[in-house]
Amino acid sequence: MSIVIEKAVEQLSEKLPNGFSSTAKFVIEGEGSIIADPDGVRAGDDDAEVTLTADTDTFRGMLSGDVNPTMAFMQGKLKIDGSMGLAMQLGAALS
Repeated sequence: MSIVIEKAVEQLSEKLPNGFSSTAKFVIEGEGSIIADPDGVRAGDDDAEVTLTADTDTFRGMLSGDVNPTMAFMQGKLKIDGSMGLAMQLGAALS
């Protein structure tokens, strides 16, 4: 597992201390993927109801609060596949 993924799992776990009500996948281009579900946050590549894909800088910015997930999506820096409603819930949790 890459250091980027390890750090992202830690930061996402802080933002989602009780996991996520559904199954979401965060794909960090060139690094790997993270799953958030009712069991918590972990590195993994499971099937998910929503997948968010971004480069490392965009993902780091979203976790730190420097990048608004909605703006990243509008600018094409964040791609969403699956449930837009769940993506919006994640965006609110990350903000």
